[in-house]
Amino acid sequence: MEYEITGGSFPTVICTLNQGETMKDETGAMAFMTSEIKMETSTGGGLLKGLGRALSGDTIFLNFFTAEADNQKIAFSACYPGKIMPITLDGTNTIIGEKNAFLAAEDSVDIDIYFKKKIGVGLFGGEGFILQKFTGTGTLFLEIDGEVVEHDLAPGEKLLVNQGHVAAMEETVDFDIEMVKGVKNIVFGGEGLFFTRLTGPGKVWIQTMPISKLADAIIPYIPTKSD
Repeated sequence: MEYEITGGSFPTVICTLNQGETMKDETGAMAFMTSEIKMETSTGGGLLKGLGRALSGDTIFLNFFTAEADNQKIAFSACYPGKIMPITLDGTNTIIGEKNAFLAAEDSVDIDIYFKKKIGVGLFGGEGFILQKFTGTGTLFLEIDGEVVEHDLAPGEKLLVNQGHVAAMEETVDFDIEMVKGVKNIVFGGEGLFFTRLTGPGKVWIQTMPISKLADAIIPYIPTKSD
């Protein structure tokens, strides 16, 4: 499989498949495909696995697209302004992504749910208790809100991140919360009560404009019906 990402702030990834190669996506992400690609919809591993994906923010069903001839093209488009981020899985690395991060992947990539084990992190970490976990081999495409900043954490190195800005991280990164220090900072700082604290080793991907913040920025400019 080869791919090209195009489209600027409204990106699309165009994948070129040879005969027998399969891509899968969350339902509704496919933008176009050539005629020699066969589409099949299934839960991708049984009803329980489909329900688990639904808990992590995706749909119960996945679409599988298999090329029946060489040099077939299929495109997947992001739902929001931002980036499409490719990640290569080699069978040894595991990626944890936020809810709704998954866009598409090769069929050899496994998609599962990931539970946060600490109650405080689930309640105050900004992403809930359930995230997405990606394992296996092949190329994975994630949706990123806004731009993306990569940061490699050394063992024991810490990074404080505002809620909603963590797009993905390697499973080796520890995920916890830290309370904002100082009463004035809490009351007037506008950053909430807690930061997300990421501790290395491992790579993290930070998104610059979570869709929730984009919505908050737009709402004041939406006309409302006057009485």
